[in-house]
Amino acid sequence: MASSNQFHPAVPRTMTDLLSPEWLTRALSARYPGVRITRVTPGPVVSRVSTNARFHIESDDGLPPGLSPDLCGKGYFSDAGWSARQAGVFEVFFYRHLAAATGIRTLHTVYADVDENDQHGVVITEDVVAQGARFLDATSDYTPDQVADSLAELAILHAATWADPGLGAADWLTSRLESYSSSRGVKEIRGNFESEIGRGVPEEVRDADRLVAAHRALAAQARTAQPWSVIHGDTHVGNLYLDGAGRPAFLDWQLVQRGPWYIDVGYHIASTLTVEDRRSAEKDLLRHYLERLRAGGVDAPTWDEAWLGLRRGIVHGFFLWSITLKVDPAITTMLQHRLGTAAADHDSFATVGV
Repeated sequence: MASSNQFHPAVPRTMTDLLSPEWLTRALSARYPGVRITRVTPGPVVSRVSTNARFHIESDDGLPPGLSPDLCGKGYFSDAGWSARQAGVFEVFFYRHLAAATGIRTLHTVYADVDENDQHGVVITEDVVAQGARFLDATSDYTPDQVADSLAELAILHAATWADPGLGAADWLTSRLESYSSSRGVKEIRGNFESEIGRGVPEEVRDADRLVAAHRALAAQARTAQPWSVIHGDTHVGNLYLDGAGRPAFLDWQLVQRGPWYIDVGYHIASTLTVEDRRSAEKDLLRHYLERLRAGGVDAPTWDEAWLGLRRGIVHGFFLWSITLKVDPAITTMLQHRLGTAAADHDSFATVGV
């Protein structure tokens, strides 16, 4: 499962290039030999850091079996996104090397590649909205039963990659947690906590310096933690969608890397549920995750190890959302409240020695 050094030379630089019938014909022909795209109908576009565009393809010859006519392209095409384009490299590698191999429920890709010169990663997937899927965010209702389902998906990912020697040698999966406090930290956290966005963060965890120190300590511990697995790295509810059958699936794999399981699990439980639901359900949900890990053939952590891990994992999510700036304030406010309250409830800073 190690990463490949083979890159496609024609990765598009603009969304206009991606949506051209000529480029799509070349890009899709590797997987669908003989395909000839003759018409492309653009659909809705969402551009934040990355740009996501839905579109419909047609062929005078008919599309080959297995190729959906409704697709979605993702790349870093805007001026604002170009500087962050390397994040797409990790997502491309996940889809190329791990999505099918692990079996976790996620988007089905028809193209995923990186330009070797500028390190721009581009992914084209089936358009799950056209298949009846619904994307979520922090304001979406998400129940403990649904969290149990998404934890089961994380257990599939973790069990499939648990201390895998081949993945341990993959450079693209090297832990990057320590880098997240290199560009943003105390200034951004104080700005959030002193504004309306941070009004729901409990007093006992409002110290920006301590939060940065806690995340750095967590990152240092995670780099050498044993056992490790491949983790999603950003498991809030906004990185989930419900497929046409109502089942949760993960997307947005820019933070995929090696790390301890609890980075995903503590963050996920604390961010997806209301404070009240999390307090009443978190122990049962953690037991459920451990059961699914064992079902995947893993010698799961003991309960005491797992409970400590869950408390630590909360720090990662709380830090990420405390440094977040350019997101709908309603979402940032809710996630800072949920994760901050969980960090206070569990004295999470103390679990990493801060």
